[in-house]
Amino acid sequence: MKVDVLLGLQWGDEGKGKVVDVLTPGYDVVTRFQGGPNAGHTLEFGGQKYVLRSIPSGIFQGGKMNIIGNGVVLDPILFRQEAEALAESGHDLTKQLCISKKAHLIMPTHRILDAAYEAAKGDAKVGTTGKGIGPTYTDKISRNGLRVGDLLFGFDEKYAIAKGKHEVILQGLNYKYDVAALEKEWFDALEYLKKFKFIDSEHVINNLLKEGKSVLAEGAQGTMLDVDFGSYPFVTSSNTICAGACSGLGIAPRNIGEVYGIFKAYCTRVGAGPFPTELFDETGDKLGRLGHEFGAVTGRKRRCGWIDLVALRYAIMINGVTNLIMMKSDVLDSFETIKVCVAYKINGQETEEFPFDICEEVEPVYAELPGWRTDMTQMISEDEFPEEFNAYINFLEEELGVPIKIVSVGPDREQTIIRNEEE
Repeated sequence: MKVDVLLGLQWGDEGKGKVVDVLTPGYDVVTRFQGGPNAGHTLEFGGQKYVLRSIPSGIFQGGKMNIIGNGVVLDPILFRQEAEALAESGHDLTKQLCISKKAHLIMPTHRILDAAYEAAKGDAKVGTTGKGIGPTYTDKISRNGLRVGDLLFGFDEKYAIAKGKHEVILQGLNYKYDVAALEKEWFDALEYLKKFKFIDSEHVINNLLKEGKSVLAEGAQGTMLDVDFGSYPFVTSSNTICAGACSGLGIAPRNIGEVYGIFKAYCTRVGAGPFPTELFDETGDKLGRLGHEFGAVTGRKRRCGWIDLVALRYAIMINGVTNLIMMKSDVLDSFETIKVCVAYKINGQETEEFPFDICEEVEPVYAELPGWRTDMTQMISEDEFPEEFNAYINFLEEELGVPIKIVSVGPDREQTIIRNEEE
């Protein structure tokens, strides 16, 4: 068997959680391979709304094994809050969820360091969520990290050493902080974390593949936030692309199967960083209003703009996408005209290639298509799609060179249409 990968192709917030929940019935195992509690996946079904930060979105499908992989960074406090909230709603995770011993822990001082680094940058802030993600990955790369498996071997000494190094840095930054209250809650949360099964996830996943089990790898954030290939330095601290599934789970590239790339019918971005198709007018406000564009974890308002095919082609190429999934199509239901960025103009030269740096000088080149001006939220089959919407899909498929297999027409699990199902 192969590992199928599902990931975002834009700047995050594409709707990955809903799609994982929809696809999960076809898999035995769902895994998270990178990111941390800065990534919120929202799911709606049965009249309830759930936001997952670190827990795989397959947790709602009974009997499925869910794994937090080695590439994830885990905050015990936020994990406990998330797990307890799910338990109150009737979802007991202790029998379904396993955690890699090699996943790194976000310490209280990591969160403080995050705030201190952002404060030191002044106007050059990256727009971090302040949850300690960056400092945790920094410690991982510099070989100073604390891992889940360390809870089993000499943890207190390892924690004291790591905390001491952080305190030296904070002193150098002249940053005032109080770690005591946060630290007490953190240690209490560690005891809760120990209720879950810690595994050598790379062995477990590869053995499951040998047994013929199907595995879905769920990415966090989006391709354009990848630390290597995103809009650096306004990126996250991990590899959000398909290759990150290999290093974040311990699987070989030959074991990657289908790659599902998720994108919105328009585009959004949270926080700082370049955004070539961003709209600062009533149209941008309308997209945000109709799309309820506020961060599931941070609550921050998302910047909105037209779809960017230059960035999408790039993301498809980097990830080897085999199937596309378009989310929030219904948000465009009332627009008379839909714009699509098909190229960039940089220093007077038009290009379809994503450049080294997408700075303010990038001017989007748009194609215009007629809107469908039809409420699609009640549709259950592609046979009901208006002609103009089909034209929009056909245009995107021709430009991107990859089929759009799934279309979302609303936030609920049921508002998901699989195209060409008979084929």
